[in-house]
Amino acid sequence: MSEPFVQALHDVFGRPDVWLIVFLSACYGIFVGSIPGLTATMAVALFVPMAYWLDPVAAVAAIVTMVACAIFAGDLPTVFLRIPGTPASAAYADEAYRLTKKGQAQRLLGIALTCSVFGGLLGTVVLMLLGSQLARVAQWFSVTEYFWLYLIGLSCAVLVSSGNARWKAMLSLVLGLLLATVGLSAVHVQPRFTFGWPSLYQGISFIPAMIGLFGLSEVFANLSAQENQTDQIQNGETTSFGRLISEAFSGLATRLKQRPVGSTQAGLLGVLIGMLPGAGADIAAWVAFAAAKKNVAEESDEESIRAIGDATTANSAALAGGWIPALVFGIPGDSVTAIVIGVLMMKNVTPGPAIFEDQAALVYSIYLVFLLANLIMLPIGFLAIRLGGFIVSIPKRYLLPVIVLFCVTGSYALNGSLFDVGTMLVMGIAGWGLSRHKFPLGPVVLGLVLGGPLEERFIQSLTASGGNPVGLVNRPVAAILAVVAVIITTGIVRTMVRELKPDPSV
Repeated sequence: MSEPFVQALHDVFGRPDVWLIVFLSACYGIFVGSIPGLTATMAVALFVPMAYWLDPVAAVAAIVTMVACAIFAGDLPTVFLRIPGTPASAAYADEAYRLTKKGQAQRLLGIALTCSVFGGLLGTVVLMLLGSQLARVAQWFSVTEYFWLYLIGLSCAVLVSSGNARWKAMLSLVLGLLLATVGLSAVHVQPRFTFGWPSLYQGISFIPAMIGLFGLSEVFANLSAQENQTDQIQNGETTSFGRLISEAFSGLATRLKQRPVGSTQAGLLGVLIGMLPGAGADIAAWVAFAAAKKNVAEESDEESIRAIGDATTANSAALAGGWIPALVFGIPGDSVTAIVIGVLMMKNVTPGPAIFEDQAALVYSIYLVFLLANLIMLPIGFLAIRLGGFIVSIPKRYLLPVIVLFCVTGSYALNGSLFDVGTMLVMGIAGWGLSRHKFPLGPVVLGLVLGGPLEERFIQSLTASGGNPVGLVNRPVAAILAVVAVIITTGIVRTMVRELKPDPSV
C-alpha cells in the first residue's frame, strides 16, 4: 500500500473534523437543494469564504458532499410542488409530479435516492480509473495543446445548447471572455478596462463574481417573481421509515437485475457528459431521461419511474465526471468545478497533470471523499424524504435576507474589500438580468475562468514559434486537437447560421 494512499486514508477517515464537516455539508446541501430556485452551485459559492479557513482535504470534502446532496435534494420540491429544486431536476418535473398525485411520492424519492448513490459511486470508480491515466497523457502537453483544449472547452459551452439557447450561450460566453480581459494583461503587463481604478488591476475577483452570479441573482429573481399558485398534492399514506428504506433498496436491486446494462449506460453517459466543459449534471439528466423515454414503447408508471431513475443516476455520475477535466487539465467541467479550481488555487494547489505526482495524497483523498459523500447521503437523504414537505415550505421572507447576509459577508471577508462587495452586487444584477432573459450563466463562468489562460497560452505559443501561426499545429497532439476544435466550431457556426434562415413553409 503506497504512502500517499495511507496518508489519504488518515486524512479522510482518521480525522473527526472531516467527518463533522461532511455531515454538516450534507445537511447544508440537502437544505439548499430542497429550496426551489436555489442551486448546488449557489451553495458552493456561498461556502467558498469559509473554505479559506479549511485545509484542502476538508474544503474539498465539504464541496463534494454538499453538491452531491443538493443535486438529490432538488428532487424534493420537484416531486412535492412540481418546482425543480435544481436545474438537473427540471428534466422530469412533470412526470414526477404526475406520479406524486397518485400517491407515489415517497417511493419515487426513495428510488431516486438509491439511484443517485449508485450513479455517484459509479462515477467515482470511473474518476479513479481515468484520472491518473489521462494525467500521464497530459504530461505530453505543451502550452499549444492547452490552448486548443481551452478552446474546445469554451466551444462545448455553446455546443450543449440548442436552438435559440445556442445564440444566448454564445453571447454569455463572449461576456465571460470580456470580463476576463479586465486588469493587468498576464502577457503584456498592461492595464485594460480598469478605468483608473487600482482595485481592478488584478482583474475581476472570481469569488465575489461567482457569489453575485449564483447567489444574489437568485434573490433578485425571487423578489421579482410573482407567487406561483401550486396545487395541493396528496402524498398518499405516509410510509414507515423502515418500509421506505426497504422499498428503495428493493427497487434498486430489481432495477439492476432487470436492466443492468441500461442502468450502467445511464451512469457512464452521465460521466461522459460531465467531462464536457459547460455541460454538467443538468444536461446529463435531460439526455438520460430523454433516452430512457425514447426506448419505451408504451408509457406506464413503472417505465416513468425507471426513466427518472436513469436521469438521477446520470446527473449524480456527472458530478464525478466533471472533476476529470478539472484535475487532469485544469479545465472546469461545470460551474462547481470552476469554483473548486479557484479554491484549490487559493490553497496553492494547481490542478493539472502534476497534481497526480506532487499532490498524490490529495488526489486519493478526493477519491475517498466521493465515496464517503455518496454513502453518507443515504441516511440523511432518507431522513430528508420524511421531512421533505416541511423543508420546502420555509417562507421566502425569512430565507432571502439570510442569503443576502451570506452574500455580503462572503464577498467582504475574502479580501476585506468593499470593492468586492460592489463587484458581487454588480454581478448579481447582471446574473439576474441574464437569467431573466434565459441567458445561461455557465458560459459566463467558463469565459471568466478560461479567458485569461486561453489568451496567455495563445501568446506563448506564437512567441515560441517566432510569430508563425504554424506553431499552433506543428505537434501531432496539437494538430489533432486543432482539427477537433475546428470541427466543433464549424458545426456550431453552420447550425447557428441555418437557424437564422427563415422557414420556407411558414
